[in-house]
Amino acid sequence: MKPISAPLLAWYQKNKRDLPWRHTKDPYKIWLCEIIMQQTRVAQGLAYYNRFVETFPTPAALAAATQDQVLKLWQGLGYYSRARNLHAAAQSMHGKFPPTYAGVRALKGVGDYTAAAICSIAYNMPYAVVDGNVYRVLARVFGIRTPIDSTDGKKQFTALAQALLDKKNPGDYNQAIMDFGAMVCTPQAPQCTACPLANRCAARKAGSPEKLPVKAQKTKVSTRYFHYIYVEQGPSTWLHQRGPGDVWQNLYELPLVETDGATLDGASALLKKWFGAAKVEILGKGPLKHVLSHQIIYAYIYKVKVSPARHVPGEFIKIPAKDLPKYAVSRLVQKLLEKIHNK
Repeated sequence: MKPISAPLLAWYQKNKRDLPWRHTKDPYKIWLCEIIMQQTRVAQGLAYYNRFVETFPTPAALAAATQDQVLKLWQGLGYYSRARNLHAAAQSMHGKFPPTYAGVRALKGVGDYTAAAICSIAYNMPYAVVDGNVYRVLARVFGIRTPIDSTDGKKQFTALAQALLDKKNPGDYNQAIMDFGAMVCTPQAPQCTACPLANRCAARKAGSPEKLPVKAQKTKVSTRYFHYIYVEQGPSTWLHQRGPGDVWQNLYELPLVETDGATLDGASALLKKWFGAAKVEILGKGPLKHVLSHQIIYAYIYKVKVSPARHVPGEFIKIPAKDLPKYAVSRLVQKLLEKIHNK
């Protein structure tokens, strides 16, 4: 097995992206970066990283925040379990980021990849990262057709990544192979003519780099229909805080009715319980489509005006409408609120 570290490191020195977390060895900041950048484009995540570092410059500062404050700062980034885990992990540190691989790996929300990234970059420890970019580079260069989402595949790629790791420069090597996968060995239309590994790439020789890596299973996608209702009760409105077991846990939202289709058919009893005889009016002609990793949500927005004396059901809280921006909501609810306020 021919090593690939030398050409990758040479490529990295010439092409690495100038990012703020690459100018520090602070494990806390590197951890923030790794959590924020999971399933997030750098262009989007950079602003969030800067805000988190400014607002919570130390583990103690993050631990002292409320979960609502953390979720609000995270708003719009998606995959909110990352923010909840980030907060819980900070509270478990007792003010000091763990100095060992075992300690880092034990943090809530930190898996093998994230622990390897943090420890190799911050502590120069010899742990290889294996993420989507690494799977792709290794599968193509070595012509591996074992599915990356299988138990055998995960073991094979993990062992290969560790064997190829540059033990003297593990942090730079890990960042090099990840950047290389993101910038050159891309999922579609890889830049094979600019690739320093082209002469040893099995997938290029076979003329089919885009066919690798292989996945055994296809993601099942469900379709859901959400009907959000904006309540006008004088200068106030109603919110609901989502519970566990579904998307957007602990975020706030407008009163919601979920149905099997595009109308509120069958929800009349619930609407009467909430709003009495007040008329619920739909706003806009069509739904707002919101795509998550395993779900497609079609969201409709309605409006209802209730008497100031109307009792607020126990599942909702009544707040001044002007205070809505203080509450952490999903990007979907944020878009729906923008539709209301732009009318």
